[in-house]
Amino acid sequence: MERVMSQQRTLPAGDRARTMRFRPLNLARWLIWGTTALVMIVLPLIWPRGFAITLLSQMGIMIIFALSYNMLLGQSGMLSFGHAVYAGLGAFMAVHLLNRIGAAQALGIGGPLAVALLPVAGGLGGALFGVLFGYVTTKKAGTTFSMITLGIGEMVFASALMFPDFFGGEGGVSTNRSIGEPLLGIGFGPARQVYYLIAAWCLISMALMYAWTQTPLGRIANAVRDNPERVEFVGYNTQRVRYLVVILSAFFAGIAGALSCINFEIVTAENVSAVRSGAVLLAAFIGGMGTFFGPIIGAVLTVFFTVALSSVTKAWLLYLGLFFVLMVMYAPGGIASLLMMHVPILRRGKLGTLLPAYGVMVVSALVLLAALIASVEMIYAVQDDSAGGVTLFGLSVQPATWTPWAVTAVLWVAGAIGLRVAAGKLRAAWDLALQERQP
Repeated sequence: MERVMSQQRTLPAGDRARTMRFRPLNLARWLIWGTTALVMIVLPLIWPRGFAITLLSQMGIMIIFALSYNMLLGQSGMLSFGHAVYAGLGAFMAVHLLNRIGAAQALGIGGPLAVALLPVAGGLGGALFGVLFGYVTTKKAGTTFSMITLGIGEMVFASALMFPDFFGGEGGVSTNRSIGEPLLGIGFGPARQVYYLIAAWCLISMALMYAWTQTPLGRIANAVRDNPERVEFVGYNTQRVRYLVVILSAFFAGIAGALSCINFEIVTAENVSAVRSGAVLLAAFIGGMGTFFGPIIGAVLTVFFTVALSSVTKAWLLYLGLFFVLMVMYAPGGIASLLMMHVPILRRGKLGTLLPAYGVMVVSALVLLAALIASVEMIYAVQDDSAGGVTLFGLSVQPATWTPWAVTAVLWVAGAIGLRVAAGKLRAAWDLALQERQP
């Protein structure tokens, strides 16, 4: 080992740089990105139905949106309550441009290629408003910054009814993504073609935002998040750093907005609302803002709750709220933090010692989840006076009788006891795995 280290020290600087550049870690990153692209290509082939394609498209849009928000909060420490402004205004810029391209078809201008490049226009539109609003918001930091972003978000949302020529009033602005003659059989009429366009832009945006985290600006943004006073002391302008991050974040949010315009073929005031800003904040928090992949997980789960689960039950918002409360109480760092805390155990090769305790915990959690679902759905059925009962796990249940409530109570007790026992075993196994040293 010492001989290898001495040989590395005697190498010229350029050779040492090349040696470090071709580390296995870089190959692993290429493998991760390649696998991600392959998954995006294969998913529509596995789930070819229209609803699944729509769900995947919305997940791709939300991933870009959540990662752009993570540039603000996770990477730079700026809590914004108005991030939907940039995505929404980028969407409005894109929809007006798309309508103009459609009107110019008689002149032979535009076509599917213009639609494919429309997210660039949306990103530039978002960045333009990022230049405008970011200059004001980044004059302050902390809570003051958050309140200013909230005020700007409400101002833009209120302007939607004041300027109907641009915002389209209550009905919004509609468009048609299928313009011109198909190019190589691609006209973006079918939902699958739109999905692959969204997937391509999602992969490009993910790669660019990850590359940004490795740049000097990304590193300085992390420093501004952690210790702005020290950054000021060494000579950097923290306000300028925050301003640049807001502009870049607004650019990628605008890309997400333009893709939403292409996907739904309509843009309304809802795109700039506080509800939309809250949704991206929720996605970033659930996934975990301390890592790059955390918001990706949060975006997928948030879209699942708001789209897939809402089509199954009326109580989807209650389930989402409970899930968020549990995350705040037991995993404030998000799902990514739960995954990252297993890295030391994995390096020691002791992950297998935790599997029995995790097995009991998963079974107990599933029992508790079944009890929760049964309780909520039966309560909703009683409130709706559903004479036909409710279907739970493929079984027809009558909430008016005492039997389903008794079974649900047993599930609650069994799940709670099992989870408590599993938690104690997991804690003991965890401590033992951390104390033991590999030979």
